[in-house]
Amino acid sequence: MSERPLWRPSAERIRSTRLEAFRKFAGARAGLALADSTALHAWSVDDRAAFWGAVWDFCGVVGERGERVLVQGDRMPGSRWFPDARLNFAENLLRRDDETPALIHRDERGRRGVWSWRRLRGEVSRLARALRASGVAPGDRVAAFLPNGPEAVAAMLASASLGAVWSSCSPDFGTRGVLDRFGQIEPRVLFAVDGYPYGGVQHDTRQRVDEIRSQLPSVERTVLVSQEGAGAPGASDGLIGWDAFLEPHAPEGLRFERLPFDHPLYVLYSSGTTGAPKCIVHGAGGTLLQHLKEHQLHVDLRRDDRIFYFTTTGWMMWNWLVSALASEACAVLYDGSPFHPSADALFELAAEERLAIFGMSAKFIDAIRKQGLRPRDRHDLSNLRTILSTGSPLVPEGFDYVYEALHPDVCLSSISGGTDLISCFVCGDPTGPVWRGECQMPGLGMAVDVFDADGKPVRGEAGELVCRRSFPSMPVGFWNDPDGARYRAAYFERFPDVWCHGDFAEITEHGGMLIHGRSDATLNPGGVRIGTAEIYRQVEQLDEVVEGLVIGQQWDDDTRVVLFVRLRDGLTLDDALADHIRRQVRNNASPRHVPARIVQVADIPRTRSGKIVELAVRDIVHGRQVKNREALANPEALELFRDLPELQR
Repeated sequence: MSERPLWRPSAERIRSTRLEAFRKFAGARAGLALADSTALHAWSVDDRAAFWGAVWDFCGVVGERGERVLVQGDRMPGSRWFPDARLNFAENLLRRDDETPALIHRDERGRRGVWSWRRLRGEVSRLARALRASGVAPGDRVAAFLPNGPEAVAAMLASASLGAVWSSCSPDFGTRGVLDRFGQIEPRVLFAVDGYPYGGVQHDTRQRVDEIRSQLPSVERTVLVSQEGAGAPGASDGLIGWDAFLEPHAPEGLRFERLPFDHPLYVLYSSGTTGAPKCIVHGAGGTLLQHLKEHQLHVDLRRDDRIFYFTTTGWMMWNWLVSALASEACAVLYDGSPFHPSADALFELAAEERLAIFGMSAKFIDAIRKQGLRPRDRHDLSNLRTILSTGSPLVPEGFDYVYEALHPDVCLSSISGGTDLISCFVCGDPTGPVWRGECQMPGLGMAVDVFDADGKPVRGEAGELVCRRSFPSMPVGFWNDPDGARYRAAYFERFPDVWCHGDFAEITEHGGMLIHGRSDATLNPGGVRIGTAEIYRQVEQLDEVVEGLVIGQQWDDDTRVVLFVRLRDGLTLDDALADHIRRQVRNNASPRHVPARIVQVADIPRTRSGKIVELAVRDIVHGRQVKNREALANPEALELFRDLPELQR
C-alpha cells in the first residue's frame, strides 16, 4: 500500500467543488456538522430520505417532488422512492435554450459537428411530433441500432418526452445479437444506420438492418440515418429516411409528459451465462437522480463544462454520458476507433475541445501505456480536472501512468458499477486524495459493503461487493418477469434482502475500495461485460462443433475470452476452422464476443443434470481448487483443462 497519495486537491480546489457546496447545503439542512466526504457518506446512508431529497433540491430537478421521499425503506426489493413525484426525464435534460453547444460530435474520419441547445430542442420537438404521429404513446418501446452521434441523443430525448421506453444497440452488433435484445421488448419504432466507420474501414449495415426489420414484426416504422452516401430513402414499406421522417413537422414548443418517478425510461441488457440477455428496466426518476448526483458531486461537473466518455450506444456509459445535459454541460460524442488514425486520437480531441472531464476504459489506459504514449508532451490537456476510468479495474501502474504521462494535477477516479444499476457503487471524490490502485469512495447514498461467504462484513480481505439498503436507481424490474422472480434471483438470492453485485472487492484502510474483478461466470474482456450464452448460440450452430465452453482467463491485467470446443469425431482444430468460428461470432454477436483463444478438448465437464460447469473450468485454468466435484457427472474431464500450453501465451 502506498504511504503517500498520488494526488491531493488544494484547499482552493476543494472550496470550488460542487461536492463541497452540497456538503454545506446538506449539513445546514440536517443541522449537522458534516466535516468531510466520509461524514457526508455516513449521513447519506443513515438518512437516505433526507439525502436523496437534498439531491433533488440541490440539483434543481424539474418536476413535482411530492411530500414523501421513501416508503417501505427497509424492503429490498420493494422500497418506493418519491411515490408522489411527477417528472419527465427529457424535460430535465433540455432546460437550456440558447446557442451554446449542447452536443459536439466527432468521428475517426476527422468530421466535427456542433448542435446548440436551441438546435437540439428543435430536433427533439420535430422527432417527438413525428413519433406521436406514428402512434407512439407512453410505455411504447423505441429501439435504436445507431452509432454514438447526435441523432441517437435526439431520438432518445424525443422518446422520453412522450414517456416511451428507449433501448439501443451499437451497429457493430450482429443480427442475432440485436434480435436477442430487441426481440424481447417488441419495439414499435426502430432507428437504424446504414453504416459506420471503425479502424479506417466504413462498415455497411444495410443488409443487417433489412434482416433485423424482417424478424421484428412489432416494428411499424424504421427511420434510417444515412452515413453511406447512398441517399436516404423516402417512405416505403415502413422504411423512411431521417429527413423525410422529420420533414412534415416544424419545430414547436416542446411538450413533456410528466409521469411517476418509476415510469420506465430505458431497457438495458445484462447477459448471464444461460439464455437470452436479461432486459433490465430502469425508471426515469432513479436514473436522473443517480446521474445528477454522480456528475455533480462525484465528478465535479459544472455548467458549460465539456464532458467526454469513450463509449458506444450499447453500453450504459452512453446513457450516463448523455445525462450530463441535465447539469447544463456539453456532451462530447465520438464515433469510431480510439486508435484511428493514431493512438492519440482521443487526446487530440481532448485538447481541441478543451475537455474538463475525460472518461475511458482501464484497458485503453493500459494499451497506451504499453505503447509508451505520452499525450501531455504533444497536447494541451491543461483544461482537464477529472479523468475517469471504468469497465475493469485500473491497475496500480495505470494510476502511475496517468499522472506521469497524461496530467499531473487531475482527480483520477476509478469508478465501478454496472448496467444493473445504470450507475456506480464506487465513485470519485474531488475533495479527497487519490491512492495508487484504489477507487476513492463508495457512492453517496449507497450502503456499499464487502461480505464474506457467510454474509458477514469483512475488512482487509476480498469478498462479495454488496449494497445493504435500497437506492433510487434499482431496476424497476426485468422485462417479462411479472412476479419479479428473475429479478430477485439475480441480486438477492445469495444474501437475502441484500444486493449482491457479483464483484470481488476489498475495502482499504483509506476508506476506498479495490475491485478484484467479477466473481461470477460473466465475461469482462476489455472492460465490456458479455455473457457466454451469446457465444454458445453462435458456435454451436456450426456443423463442426459439437459443443463449447467459454471462460474468462485472467491475462495481462485484463480478462480474455477463451473458447473450448469439442469437435465432431475425426476433426482437428486448425487455423481455418478457428477463423471460421471467429467470423461466426463476430458477424452474429459482436467483435467483443470473439474469443482470444480457441482450444480443442476431448470432453467438457457437466453436472448430473447436464449443465456445463464454467466456473469449475475457470478454477482449473487458474490453478485453483475445484469444489463439489461430486456434483459432476464426469469429473475426470476437468483434468483435460489443466496446464494447457495454448493458454500460456
